[in-house]
Amino acid sequence: MSHYSSDLLRLLDARGYIHQLTDAAGLDALAARQIVPGYGGFDATAPSLHVGNLMLIMLLRRLQQAGHKPIVIMGGGTTKVGDPSGKDEGRKLLDDDAIAGNIASIRAVFERFLTFGDGPTDAVMINNDDWLSQLGYIDLLRDVGRHFTINRMLTFDSVKLRLDREQPLTFLEFNYMILQAYDFLKLSRDHGCRLQMGGSDQWGNIVNGIELARRIDGTELYGVTAPLITKADGSKMGKSVSGAVWLNAAQLPDYDYWQFWRNVDDRDVGRFLRLFTDVPLDEIARLEALAGAEINAAKVVLANEATALCRGADAAQTAADTARRLFEEGDAGGALPSHTVSGGSITLVDALVALGFAASKGEARRLIKGGGARVDGVKVDDEAAVVAVDDAEVRISAGKKQHGRLTN
Repeated sequence: MSHYSSDLLRLLDARGYIHQLTDAAGLDALAARQIVPGYGGFDATAPSLHVGNLMLIMLLRRLQQAGHKPIVIMGGGTTKVGDPSGKDEGRKLLDDDAIAGNIASIRAVFERFLTFGDGPTDAVMINNDDWLSQLGYIDLLRDVGRHFTINRMLTFDSVKLRLDREQPLTFLEFNYMILQAYDFLKLSRDHGCRLQMGGSDQWGNIVNGIELARRIDGTELYGVTAPLITKADGSKMGKSVSGAVWLNAAQLPDYDYWQFWRNVDDRDVGRFLRLFTDVPLDEIARLEALAGAEINAAKVVLANEATALCRGADAAQTAADTARRLFEEGDAGGALPSHTVSGGSITLVDALVALGFAASKGEARRLIKGGGARVDGVKVDDEAAVVAVDDAEVRISAGKKQHGRLTN
């Protein structure tokens, strides 16, 4: 472990958040002597963020826990452009009403992780459309664009990887890094923001903002990136068999969110406890040392703590109780995913999709063909099977760990 003098970097280092620092000594000294406003940006492309965004949310939480000020930037402006980082193709463009609706929906999640208010370390949420939509194109090119060279922009992974794959990169997307750099400059001027945090794929964008502020204002800014989080099996964090693991309950039931954490690989338990919960480090060391079947107790702690942070303590307790009844007592419980069937019957393929156990009908058919689907505990391998739903509910299972209910 590195020897930092500030509570901020000691906390980030101890829990495994640091991948890259632009100036470790400078940021450490600054954080040791004053409150540091720091920001993370989130584009509003959907009504909910997902577990893949959770690392940055937790970074903002740790910033506040260490006595500093989190600034949450909602990308009302940059969402209109689209960040090419890590993308193989351009994203669908949304109108103003859709973006505003997404931001309103997303805000509720941040209120669970951060304390908002008017105090010196209270979090604030700002929409970058407030200034980006006011920029004149010629003014932007003259005042900001002249500090960027095409030669350098072509070296950043967000651009280079797309071009190497011979996949289109629109001029609109190409401008994203300029707008994000301008965000950092604007936040530095208006809010005294000195730090930007992000995932490792944001390194180039962060460095651009730091250099822009230095060239235009002579201000010293800093950047921290967190490591790319993949699960022990190599799969991308934030994805499940059924698709994205959404943070909002409207997009993913509490029970499914709890189960995502309960079902992590044994090798991921300690790391995820450090990154995504507030469990003390000494207790995490004890939990990750559990062997054999005892590691399941650590997984339950992970599921309870991670769900309580995102969905609330009541949701975590209800999900845990449901899981216990399901696996220990055979009671499906009311918190399981459910789907109401009209007409008295539904194909098993449609039921698996409706319950979120398959992302498409093709995936549902493959699940059935592979013997992974059960109706009331009985395996069904007929892709054309129809499930009759009368007065009693019908339990549908996908694999050993996904269970839902069909009701009439």
